[in-house]
Amino acid sequence: MKKALITGASSGMGRDMARVLADRGYSLILAARREDRLRALAEELPVPCTVLAADLSDLQECRLLWNAARSDDLEIVVNNAGFGLFGAFVETDLDTELRMIQTNITAVHVLTKLFLRDFRARDHGYILNVASSAGFMAGGPLMSTYYATKSYVLRLTQAIREELRHEGSSVSVCALCPGPVDTEFNRVADVRFALPGLSSMDVARYGIDGMFSGRGVMVPGMTMKLSVAARHLLPEPLLTRITYHFQQRKLDGGATETGCSQPS
Repeated sequence: MKKALITGASSGMGRDMARVLADRGYSLILAARREDRLRALAEELPVPCTVLAADLSDLQECRLLWNAARSDDLEIVVNNAGFGLFGAFVETDLDTELRMIQTNITAVHVLTKLFLRDFRARDHGYILNVASSAGFMAGGPLMSTYYATKSYVLRLTQAIREELRHEGSSVSVCALCPGPVDTEFNRVADVRFALPGLSSMDVARYGIDGMFSGRGVMVPGMTMKLSVAARHLLPEPLLTRITYHFQQRKLDGGATETGCSQPS
């Protein structure tokens, strides 16, 4: 039985991707900080599951996860773990931002590189990096660090994909770039999205289906597809001002405190 590794599998899209891949007959390696949630998910799924508790803001734990998960029958790696922080850059907590950079950028970079080397050696495998529609934007005022991390994930994935295409590799590396999704992100961060969130399960299915069909960059939902396409029509300074307006609307009741959605 082929295996898939999913990081951030304890909630939201990671959990739903686990359900989608289980339905497709994959045994699963479920990784996240919250071991109790992973075990509850493993008991629910109809396939063999391995639970690996890991804090991917720690570089050493990223390497340990790779060592624990790598095997000849591992076919899919989903880099889904990540979190966001809302607030003005001068006010947000530096230590939290550094953990975000470690989780959203460094962990994705390390796991993509290490597993890609394994997959490339046998010329087969899939890596799905969960980025965000935020990665397309010129900037993300009030979520500046989060937007920057997702831009890194998107651009890194696109570059790797072109390198693999150039050498004729059969390994697939792709990016899922959703807009608002109905997960814990907005509830934990105590903000509300300016646009309605898509169903987490719908986005999970969309991402997995796109991965298997060989798509490089996936933007679920017609509203977000149009928004991403329209960004070319506006100068970047104006687009950044519009982004600030939409970000400001996320605050409930005009509150000014920062919000943080912690990694799964």
